[in-house]
Amino acid sequence: ADKLAKLVPETLGIKLKDAITKEPELKRLYKEDEQVARILDIGMRLEGLTRHASTHAAGVVIAPEPMTNYAPLYKAPNDEAITTQYDMGSVERIGLIKFDFLGLKTLTVIEKCTEYLKSEGVELDIAKIPLDDKETYRFLGSGKTTGVFQLESDGMKDILIKMQPNHFEDIIALVALYRPGPIGSGMIDDFIRRKRDGKEIKYDFPMLKDTLDETYGVILYQEQVMSIANKLSGFSLGQADVLRKAMGKKIAAVMNEQRAKFVDVAVANGHNEKKAANLFDLISKFAEYGFNKSHSAAYALIAYQTAYLKAHHPAQFMAATLTLDIDTSDKVVKNIKECRDMDIRVLAPDINLCGRDFTVDGGHIRFGLGAVKGAGAAAVDSILAARGETPFDSMEDYLARVDLRKVNKKVNDSLIKSGAFDSLSETDGSLEALGKIRQRAMEKLEASGGQIPSLSLFGDEEDQPGGANNGWSESDLLKNEKDALGFYISGNPLSKYAPLLEATGIRSVSGLKKAQDKETVEVAGIVMSIRKLQTKRGELMAALVLEDEEATAEVIVFPELYRTHAGIIDTDMPMLVRGTLEKSEKGLKIIGEEMSPLEDLPFRSGNNRRAVISIDGTVSDPKAMHALKDVVDSHRGEMSLYLKIRGKGSETLLQTAHCITPDLGFISKVEKYFGKGAIKVV
Repeated sequence: ADKLAKLVPETLGIKLKDAITKEPELKRLYKEDEQVARILDIGMRLEGLTRHASTHAAGVVIAPEPMTNYAPLYKAPNDEAITTQYDMGSVERIGLIKFDFLGLKTLTVIEKCTEYLKSEGVELDIAKIPLDDKETYRFLGSGKTTGVFQLESDGMKDILIKMQPNHFEDIIALVALYRPGPIGSGMIDDFIRRKRDGKEIKYDFPMLKDTLDETYGVILYQEQVMSIANKLSGFSLGQADVLRKAMGKKIAAVMNEQRAKFVDVAVANGHNEKKAANLFDLISKFAEYGFNKSHSAAYALIAYQTAYLKAHHPAQFMAATLTLDIDTSDKVVKNIKECRDMDIRVLAPDINLCGRDFTVDGGHIRFGLGAVKGAGAAAVDSILAARGETPFDSMEDYLARVDLRKVNKKVNDSLIKSGAFDSLSETDGSLEALGKIRQRAMEKLEASGGQIPSLSLFGDEEDQPGGANNGWSESDLLKNEKDALGFYISGNPLSKYAPLLEATGIRSVSGLKKAQDKETVEVAGIVMSIRKLQTKRGELMAALVLEDEEATAEVIVFPELYRTHAGIIDTDMPMLVRGTLEKSEKGLKIIGEEMSPLEDLPFRSGNNRRAVISIDGTVSDPKAMHALKDVVDSHRGEMSLYLKIRGKGSETLLQTAHCITPDLGFISKVEKYFGKGAIKVV
């Protein structure tokens, strides 16, 4: 079901019938797989039917008498909430009042962050932080606002960089501006231009300067519309509110009546009739996008508080953010990447050192066991209760003390894959050693059958089931980490290709920072996510996120390239991408032209590529040359091989009669005999 769901194009309101037509792979499965066809046929019959009685998440209805005097009620099975059977609009039409009570998890993030600080001896009253902190405004202007309330979308980051806010009113305005109406009308660009140009703004009516000064002459808030009507035409605040509602809802009859009154009173007060009429038309235009300032100010305050915490206490803030998102893997992965970008190290899970939540440890963040996939809160709480004040000293000890009814095999599998038990044995930290430890832990879990195992988890190799060669491979170990945590923590699948990338001169994603805008680049990275898109013509294309251990880049795959390469693009796959680089304040983007799995790189012999091995003729061992002959013979291929012999003050390039495949095995053997970087593909 998950595989089929991911094949449905991300088009708002798309029907299954259209999805089958537009997605080639879904169409193929529908035609060739009987089970898939049955599922989709049933799905198309069910599509559009009401599936449940939904509840407004924040709506509370208030009545002066028992609610049953006004509306029929409903109580869902296994739910304490009592709701009206009428929907939101009907409730209002029968004269009841609906209030929305919004719960913001950001308030809990702030509270959690201050708790972390308090545990470190830092007392911080968030209500008393200065609203003119220069460091906070510098941070906002950088656009690095992932996790900051209301300000973390890509569009908002872009506006922050352009605007460079430097006082609190700017943030209030930003929250009010970032909506479809103002964005589409060009209002944001006008606001930023007025702020950054610093030119004096002229007012047709000087008395309005106090009202519009904070928004650089732009009519932005509903309160400003009311204030203008009050100051210029003597409207009471009640009358001004009637005007505001009429403008916001475009009630023509009321608008015409209010316009005549507005202009007449303004003229009676000594103002120019034409200017007054123009001003009314202007505020009518802006009232359509007008926003309630008091609402915007409240949100802006929370936005500022989170920005302040991230700017001054980044580790504590990110630990709190990770903890609040602990049940959402995608958000955990996104926030861990943000930690890495901030040079905050996220320490691996440890069965003896970690709690359920993420915690701060010496400026770094220790992983929360609750974020390990498959390890639910109840199981983790049971493990922590069993651990108490006494650390586990072996797998046997762990299995003897935890309640295996609550901590089942699935939980323990995930914990082993995450590396949570690695600390129970001394290790050199190599991937090979970690692979052996985790494989043995898994075998010990299997052997225990839920009971105390008879063999030592970290005993002699000959005592272990399967012997010393039974460790996980590097690729298995990293894949299991990704499955359990959502990201790689011991290494990166790209690392093994490092000699190959160095030999071929191909950049990794982080290497693109030194490239020029509009340069044609070849880059290697791991596909972290795939977002399918649809053109106006209905053709499928994709936007990929390609990353290495230090940076990310977006790759745009237009329809023609997508059609020919959709079958080889997959998440977690190391890929080679050739295309045009576009650099901007938002980040790195590549317009894709060619793509291939990175493992195919050694076999690319086109474009006059040749392998060159550099040999220092003054110190080289004759035995190494004989060994090289054997290496060449065992790696026959299509790429021409050259030898660059360096002598005293001279250098000779020799073309050999051999053609080779410069794969990782070939490169490692050449570097063994002639040193790191001895081979280049040019």
